[in-house]
Amino acid sequence: MISRKKYAKTAKMIPKGFKTPNDFFNYVYNDEDMIWMGQNTNHLHDENGIMNAMMGSIRKRNYCKYPPPEGFPELKELVLEDLGLNDGRFDILITAGGTESLYLCTNDILEPENNTITCDPGYLIIDNFASRFGDHVKSVPIYNKECGYKLTPDLVRENMDDNTKLVVLVDPLNPLGSCYTKEELKDFADLAEDNDIYLLHDITYRDFARDHNLMAKYAPEHTVTIYSFSKIYGMAGMRIGGIIGIPEIISSIRSIVINDLGTNVVAQHGAIAALKTKPDWLDHVRNTTRGNQKIIKEAVDQVEGAFIPVYPSDGNMMAIDLYDAGIKPMDVADYLLERKIFTREGSYTSKLFGHRYLRVSYSIPREQVEYFGEEFLKAIDAIKSK
Repeated sequence: MISRKKYAKTAKMIPKGFKTPNDFFNYVYNDEDMIWMGQNTNHLHDENGIMNAMMGSIRKRNYCKYPPPEGFPELKELVLEDLGLNDGRFDILITAGGTESLYLCTNDILEPENNTITCDPGYLIIDNFASRFGDHVKSVPIYNKECGYKLTPDLVRENMDDNTKLVVLVDPLNPLGSCYTKEELKDFADLAEDNDIYLLHDITYRDFARDHNLMAKYAPEHTVTIYSFSKIYGMAGMRIGGIIGIPEIISSIRSIVINDLGTNVVAQHGAIAALKTKPDWLDHVRNTTRGNQKIIKEAVDQVEGAFIPVYPSDGNMMAIDLYDAGIKPMDVADYLLERKIFTREGSYTSKLFGHRYLRVSYSIPREQVEYFGEEFLKAIDAIKSK
């Protein structure tokens, strides 16, 4: 019998009444009344150019043909233009989502003797991938005010060794929403150049941030940038993203690509339209999410002992710490699920601190967030009265 390989894995707590994570996700996916606050997805796009482009592609039956294997040239150019990296120094590979990008990068960069530095809390799928291709992953605790709830250059210096090859910066950070300053990125650039290591800059939530800077501009030869259409563009189910780096990096990654017949053609047409129409809808999405944060904070502030570690968040998600309130996040998640609100308890994004917080995303209509605020307070009262 084939033995299961032991890699770093996320702890997917299964809500009551479900046998497997897949059963649970199938349930929430198919419930059209469910308020989606558990996967940082964006539900603020109405029928617009993005949807119309994908529908047009389907009507033309473009899905019958394979697209260019590395992505439509127009899409590649638009992504580089969106990031301001279209000066000829960078190349890009279109992928089937940010997750595939992360897998390819860790696979290509890491050798068996190398180790990776990530942070806890963080996006634990990266730890999983890095543990497959390198020696080990050092996940640095960052759940404290002293480091600003993020992996700092000083923390990396304290935790790196001669075999450290990759440092992961999810920016803004899932699940907390902490974001890096220009000065911090410059310090990371010096660190990478002095020690000949790579920086993996995952900018999935970039467009929700109040101010965001690109690592690639400060350490181009040591940076791989992960791009995703899942969040700000509202295209999570279409599975499309990209990897940006200098030509030498992208050329190396090309040698290990599995999906060599190209990425979903319908998704690519939607992505092209998304980039072209971005000025038309970006302010609406940003303003709504930032307003929704305030509604959530008003509810949290009414619970003694509860607090939001990073506020305002620079992502479209935040953590609600319930530990000092004497409340288990899983109990709140279960209560809210019965009220048709899907949230996520903390163990999905933290091995050390998941028992402390509930993660909620809020790129959804304002009235749904207002309903969450009401039900969240009811959940606290109901749990405390048991």
